[in-house]
Amino acid sequence: MEELIACIAKALVTQPEAVTVTKIQKADLEVYRLHVAPDDMGKVIGKQGKIARALRLVVKAAAVRADVKVAVDIV
Repeated sequence: MEELIACIAKALVTQPEAVTVTKIQKADLEVYRLHVAPDDMGKVIGKQGKIARALRLVVKAAAVRADVKVAVDIV
């Protein structure tokens, strides 16, 4: 999951070296925190959050195959 999120985020931003993904386990939920450069925050979120929603949708679809519950936070 971490590689999937990082791959998508690096394709969107102008500073791909600043992209990091950390995993936090909370009970039965895996929370992935996506960190990007402050200048790239808008590119990852998109207009009205459309890109962020699409990113979360792709990750949740991949999580169904792995049979885990996931959440993605953009920090």
